[in-house]
Amino acid sequence: MRSHPDACPGAVELHQAADGGLARIRVPGGTLSAAQWDVVRLAALELGTGFLEFTSRANLQIRGLADGLELGARLRAAGLLPSATHERMRNIIAAPLESNQDLVDALDAALCADPVLASLPGRFLVTVGASVSGLGGDFGLVDDVLLLAGTDTGVRVDDPVDAVVTAAGLFQEMRGSAWRLSEVDGGVRKITEHFGAVDGPRITPAVTPVAPSPTTPGVPLGRLDAHQLPGVPVRLTPWRGLVVPPGTDTSGLITDPASPWHGVSACTGRPGCAKSLSDVRADARAWLGTPHSLPVHWSGCSRRCGRPQGDVIEFVATGDGYRRIAGTAGDEEIR
Repeated sequence: MRSHPDACPGAVELHQAADGGLARIRVPGGTLSAAQWDVVRLAALELGTGFLEFTSRANLQIRGLADGLELGARLRAAGLLPSATHERMRNIIAAPLESNQDLVDALDAALCADPVLASLPGRFLVTVGASVSGLGGDFGLVDDVLLLAGTDTGVRVDDPVDAVVTAAGLFQEMRGSAWRLSEVDGGVRKITEHFGAVDGPRITPAVTPVAPSPTTPGVPLGRLDAHQLPGVPVRLTPWRGLVVPPGTDTSGLITDPASPWHGVSACTGRPGCAKSLSDVRADARAWLGTPHSLPVHWSGCSRRCGRPQGDVIEFVATGDGYRRIAGTAGDEEIR
C-alpha cells in the first residue's frame, strides 16, 4: 500500500525538476490533429526547452517551463485540456494501428463527466485494443472483454464505456491510498463479482510493439526536437514513436527495425533530474551499437523511471557506474 500521495505531474500542475517546470500532457488514444500537434510543438519551443519527451503511456512532456498557466491556456483552446479537475487521470492507451479513437473519446468524456472520478490517481490507466492489453492497465478493453488489473477474469460487457466508468467508480470506492487496482486487496475479485464472470476461454493480454517504418517512426530515446514534423497529424504510440501520414519527412527518426536506436530508451537523467546519478542519455549514446536481444532501458537512479513493460535489460546508475538488470517489469515507477 502506498504511504505517500501520488505526485504525477499534469499539464498545469507542474513537477519542479532541476531544469524547471515539467508538464505532462495527457493525450487519450494518442491522436493529435495537425493543428493540435503544432500547438504542443510551439509551446515546447516558446515556453520550454524546445524538445518534446514521449512517455511509455503515449503522452507528451515539456520541460523547462516557468509555470503552467500559459501552457494550460494554449492546450485548453486547442481542446487538449477538456477538464481541469480530471486532467491527471486521463490516461487511456490505445492500440495505435486500430480504428478505436471514437471509443477512446467516448471513454474520456464519460470518465471526465463523473465528479467522483476526479480523485483517481495519476497512475490510473485504461487500455483499448489487443496490442496494448498487456501494458498493465487497471482496466482494459478487447472487444467485449473487460480486463481487470491486466487479467481476463471472465467479465464480458455490452457497453464498454459504461463498464469502465462503473469499474472505475468501484475502484475509487475501495482503493484507500492505493494507486493501482492491483494494489487493492481483493479488488479484482470484488469487481469481477459485481459484473459476473462467464465460463469460456480466456484471452492472454499481450504487448505487440509497432515496428519502425516510414509511417510508424520511433523517436530516439523518446526525445524529439520540437521543430520537427510541422503541420502533421500524428498518433503517439506507447513505444515512444508516432504514426504519421505516408510521405511525411521523418528525417532523424527511427524508420528501420535494424537501427541501433530501436528498442533503446532512457529516463531524463542529468542535468534535467536532480535525483539522477548520471547523464544516462550520453551514456546510452556511447553504448549504442552494442548487440542486444531485448529492449534496453537506462535509468539514472534506483527509481528506474520510464522502464518499459516486459522483458528488458536495464542499466541503473549507481554513482560509480551502472548495475545491469535483466527481468520483467514489476515496479510502479513506470512512466
